[in-house]
Amino acid sequence: MGNPKQEQPEKFDFSRHEQVAVVEYMHVMGFYSELAASSKRIAEEALKRRYIKIHSIEARAKDPASFGRKAAKPSKNGPNQPMYPQPLEQISDQAAIRIITFFPRTIKEIDEMLREEFSVIEHFDKGESLIEEERFGYQSVHYLIKLGNVRTSLPEYQRFENAKIEVQVRTILQHTWAEIEHDIQYKSSITIPRDIKRRFMTLAGLLEIADREFQAIQDADRDLTSRVTDLISADKLQAVEITPNSIKSYLDKKLGSDGRMSDFSYDWTVRLLLRLGFTSLEQVDQCIDPYKDDQLSRIIYGNRQGQLLRFEFMLLASMGEAFISRHPWVGSSWFPLRYRDFLKKFSENSISIGHYDPSPPEDS
Repeated sequence: MGNPKQEQPEKFDFSRHEQVAVVEYMHVMGFYSELAASSKRIAEEALKRRYIKIHSIEARAKDPASFGRKAAKPSKNGPNQPMYPQPLEQISDQAAIRIITFFPRTIKEIDEMLREEFSVIEHFDKGESLIEEERFGYQSVHYLIKLGNVRTSLPEYQRFENAKIEVQVRTILQHTWAEIEHDIQYKSSITIPRDIKRRFMTLAGLLEIADREFQAIQDADRDLTSRVTDLISADKLQAVEITPNSIKSYLDKKLGSDGRMSDFSYDWTVRLLLRLGFTSLEQVDQCIDPYKDDQLSRIIYGNRQGQLLRFEFMLLASMGEAFISRHPWVGSSWFPLRYRDFLKKFSENSISIGHYDPSPPEDS
């Protein structure tokens, strides 16, 4: 007598599981949308308090269709069972925020902010997991967080107690890769054609190098700004190149700071100085040293004008006609007449008009 046939396990209905998951999620999607928005607002305020500059911060509740597809993924341990038998309880990225930075080092600053402002449940580097899974991708740091106890003790946050939020932190280059990856069909290094695989790997390396170089440039710029400030404080102006940062530091020390001046205004002033023939702050200092900015301003307007206009009057008094003839606006109908009238008023008030010329003499 033969053995009875072994009963086959009933095939799991993944399609129905997905449909049920979507219907159930739609009932709570509004809650997670509000949780994501609240988390974004808390993170934005925390970043501002710490003067951490980022590119952007996004918030979202998971898309219902995406939630359904994730709920219906087969389990790695048993392909006839779903990875998430209880989707609403087990899928942790129903509310999410994404913080995109300009530079890699900012990611560490954001890590410190998240640990101080939220309760961090999990933290992992997506780049490492992609390598282990032999998938293509680019690094980003992921967190699973909750609102802290202090915050959830407040009435407006009590309903979010124990609710989880996924946080992604990546640079703008990492984000670019991730967005493009959504349109790429090949997810595994096993299935990708060899030539495309080589190009993928080259591109990933280039992006990582670019991130490092951007960080190095920022570090170099900060070091240069710090060194320039020290040189200006020590009156070692011969080694200081004329840049918006250096001219601002110099004029703040020489004429007093003026918070009304914009970055664009200092950029314009640098372009003007270069057109006038200046190549270093030492020349600028030599040019304006004989003149008093406040005195010149009161002669023209009767009161103390802004920092950059006072500086311009000093250049005009020291260079005289050369300032007018080299100025970008010399071709206009009003500029030469108006500024020659300024020179006339200086002379009438016993201000000696100079002939300073920063341009090096031509070889004979």
